[in-house]
Amino acid sequence: MRADAFLDQVRERGEYGTREEADRASRTVLALLGAHLVGEVRSELAARLPESFSIILLNPLQASEPLSAERFVRATAAWIEGATERTAAWDVGAVLSVAADAAGEELTRRILLQLPPGYDVLFGHPQS
Repeated sequence: MRADAFLDQVRERGEYGTREEADRASRTVLALLGAHLVGEVRSELAARLPESFSIILLNPLQASEPLSAERFVRATAAWIEGATERTAAWDVGAVLSVAADAAGEELTRRILLQLPPGYDVLFGHPQS
């Protein structure tokens, strides 16, 4: 997937006014996500993302422990200037749902296995 297409999808889902807003959200969310994925799963997801975003995923912000889905949203809010937990949840959902589309069902399932419970909703793939 090309960067323009990825950002256009994030912009549409996040209802952002500009591509720059979509880019800011994408970079922050993928940097945080990269700290929670390891091994082949992280590499495979990176290979399905545009190069500029795959580099961010592969060189993540450091996390001392896996964050719950709720804490992931709070961390996103802390990294995005002016964000609230509500707007950060929107940012996370927009970016991760596009990433899940790029990943496909099988890889998304393996990603979710590496993450604490609750991320399925953030990726737009709620488990019943």
